[in-house]
Amino acid sequence: MNWLKYSSPQTFYPLAGRMVPWFMVIAVILGVIGLYIALFAAPTDFQQGDAYRIIFIHVPAAWMSMFLYVVMAFWAGIGLAFNTRLSSMMAHAVAPTGALMTFIALWTGAFWGRPTWGAWWVWDARLTSELILLFLYLGYLSLVAAIDDPRRADKASAVLALVGAINVPIIYFSVKWWNTLHQGSSVSITRAPSMARIMLIGMLVMVFAFWAYSIAATLMRVRGTILDRERSAAWVREPGHR
Repeated sequence: MNWLKYSSPQTFYPLAGRMVPWFMVIAVILGVIGLYIALFAAPTDFQQGDAYRIIFIHVPAAWMSMFLYVVMAFWAGIGLAFNTRLSSMMAHAVAPTGALMTFIALWTGAFWGRPTWGAWWVWDARLTSELILLFLYLGYLSLVAAIDDPRRADKASAVLALVGAINVPIIYFSVKWWNTLHQGSSVSITRAPSMARIMLIGMLVMVFAFWAYSIAATLMRVRGTILDRERSAAWVREPGHR
């Protein structure tokens, strides 16, 4: 299959429309399975009690917040380097979901931190860098909305996205670089996981659920952006593309 033919908004629009329902169904199914494991199948933690169960939402959201920023910066960089319209549209479409995931990570982290640390918020290195990530997402979205010319908005926001990408490794390595309250990673590709197998399964299922949701939401949003930017094109006015 020649995937390059889908690099234009006209050909990508119908493909995205066909993919959205599949990813949304996958997200719902995996989400239900993951929540069942988190709330019923996973045992109570001997140190944190049932309060730890919020990590089944917190950890996938935190992972997705960083991953989506990298994806956003990638597409923004491609759009800036090669002046491709669809790449910039994809970057704009990823940003709101990335901001949502970052907010969920911070919000659930506060609910987890209250019984664990005795405080809703501490100026911990990882928490602070994650908060900066939220500000980067919001700054990116605000910059796009503030510039009326789409092409100028694409270039300006791409520079911000690329510069802000340096914050992602800071978030990831913050627990290693500084003495922080935030616990280290429980899942690593270089060592055995430090959690029970059923907990790990539930965590991974929720990660894939969040992943599928993010893809579906991004594809729906980029379809709307394509229609908005290409509304003067003849193909948009055809009934089959609505």
